[in-house]
Amino acid sequence: MDAQTKQNLQERRKARSLVKTVINVVHKFLILLVRWLSRTIYGEHGKRMPPITNLILMESATSLATKIRTRKLTSVEVTQAFIDRCREVNPLLNCVVDERFAEALKDAERADKLIASGTMTVEQLEREKPFLGVPISTKDCIRVQGLLHTSGIWNRRNIRGDKDARAMELMRSAGAIPFALTNVSECCMWWESVNTIHGRSRNPYDANRIVGGSSGGEGCIQAAAASPFGLGSDIGGSIRMPAFFNGIFGHKPSKFVVSNEGQYPVALSEEQNSFLGIGPMCRYATDLKPMLRIISDENAAKLRLDEPVDLKQVKFFYQINDGGAHLVSPVDLDIRDAMEKVMAHFRATVKAEVKKVYLDKLRNSAPMWLANMKTPSKVGFDSQLVNLEGTINPWLELVKWPLRMSNHTLIGILTAISERSGVKYGSEEYHHYVQQKQELVNEFRDMLGENGVFIYPTHPTVAPYHNEPLIRALNFSYTAIINVLGLPATAVPLGLGREGLPVGLQVVAGVNQDRLCLAVACELERAFGGWVAPEVKA
Repeated sequence: MDAQTKQNLQERRKARSLVKTVINVVHKFLILLVRWLSRTIYGEHGKRMPPITNLILMESATSLATKIRTRKLTSVEVTQAFIDRCREVNPLLNCVVDERFAEALKDAERADKLIASGTMTVEQLEREKPFLGVPISTKDCIRVQGLLHTSGIWNRRNIRGDKDARAMELMRSAGAIPFALTNVSECCMWWESVNTIHGRSRNPYDANRIVGGSSGGEGCIQAAAASPFGLGSDIGGSIRMPAFFNGIFGHKPSKFVVSNEGQYPVALSEEQNSFLGIGPMCRYATDLKPMLRIISDENAAKLRLDEPVDLKQVKFFYQINDGGAHLVSPVDLDIRDAMEKVMAHFRATVKAEVKKVYLDKLRNSAPMWLANMKTPSKVGFDSQLVNLEGTINPWLELVKWPLRMSNHTLIGILTAISERSGVKYGSEEYHHYVQQKQELVNEFRDMLGENGVFIYPTHPTVAPYHNEPLIRALNFSYTAIINVLGLPATAVPLGLGREGLPVGLQVVAGVNQDRLCLAVACELERAFGGWVAPEVKA
């Protein structure tokens, strides 16, 4: 390379660096401006929850199942308690978008009759129908027979499930009773749950804040104690972000462990399918393992869920942030403090090996996810938004949106526009990020092995105000990168921060080492308290 070429290259790098700096400064100003506007419009705090008065609502799903099959409680009274709670909180939270309350009560009656008949012993019930009589909820993209199956897409507003998705079928076979369907983002591709069919869901800890997405309604119903447990799905953080924002547990399983049959939209390639996973969402860590065992079906054996985990033998690695990614928010002080307390706990109490690491490629998490999501398929987001029934003109929809003439959300329209200008499948840039992904896969494999976990923020900030994600779009990268790697990860709540909103972290392990994530989650729940009931405030 001659001197002139080197000089030109240096000048181009300086120019790019200057542009990035200017964009970052403008972005930070916008964040401050939008936060000020949000507080001005919404007020410092929104309405919070009605009090939890029925103690049944405070039980884990596992505990409820035990009490039902031993006849300390009936399935009917448990199911009725959660139905009543849904009716109580939903006018404020808008998390439930469809229900089968009457049918669920009939299912509960049948469960009680089976128990009373004595045709199966308590031990048989525990083994063959471990969640007999316990109501379960799920998000509006996982098919439930007879309930809406819209995925927040206007053109699917009248579609109903003709049968259960495979994961829900397995939960129903285990005795669980589907009773409520919860809200999602449009086409399940955004981290605030709002769409033009069902509207916006609101956070139980502060109704001015988001519930996350796309399993936001599910995170919300769990935190509000309006469902004992539920199913979510996750392609870029759609289980873990809502779990984090709502202060509950959520687990994204290892790639290819749980069937995605019965979800919409469907993965468009084997690579996308490896990112996507259905997993458990619940208030108590004790429910994660039995749920995962059921929905992983024939793949349960490879997870070795019943193999004991000695935390003293587990190697702990952690990283406080992504290293300063472009247009991604810094990690909140509350979250950093919580992570340091967790690592101090494992050093002092468990006497585990704890190591702080710095994985430089995590700075490219967002572009890596966006590039690896690309497929050779000609189906674009502009087609997904109309249920593959043609395509939309996103520029026309952008003109119609402020006039309230569009059937789509603003973020849905903007996503369709941005997709056209993003990384192209098969391009040099695409192959660059595919290569970076593989290198990062290797780094994690070498670091974690079969007895290592990686502690990392689930999200850089606590739940923002409604609409704020529009100017914090890339903050989802903290969860999305784990999908790219195909690794299991559990979102773990660690109480409330200074703003009275949940904080937490995610625990990541090697492929098929889900049991390590779950064991760490149980230990952190024991040590730090787990889910905290939302405070009552008028």
